[in-house]
Amino acid sequence: MKGKNYEITKQNLKNHELIGLKVLVCESSDPGRKNLKGKVMNETKNTIVILVGDEEKILPKKECVFEFDICEKVKLDGKEIIRRPEDRIKE
Repeated sequence: MKGKNYEITKQNLKNHELIGLKVLVCESSDPGRKNLKGKVMNETKNTIVILVGDEEKILPKKECVFEFDICEKVKLDGKEIIRRPEDRIKE
């Protein structure tokens, strides 16, 4: 995904804004969350909220591995992004 002054890549994804990105839950300690697919609507220090159909699902970061679609598919362990989004983006 490219913007005027930046490009989101697999190397810097964990330091970028995630809201608006397409996401798939590849792995989860809760089998009911595996393979959920949608769009990131919100994010807190410990959770990601994704829109699945017309329903928002709140997913704990520490229990999931996510696959983001940013022109290529990039897997990211939720444990790597357990920080407040505004702090993570500053890194």
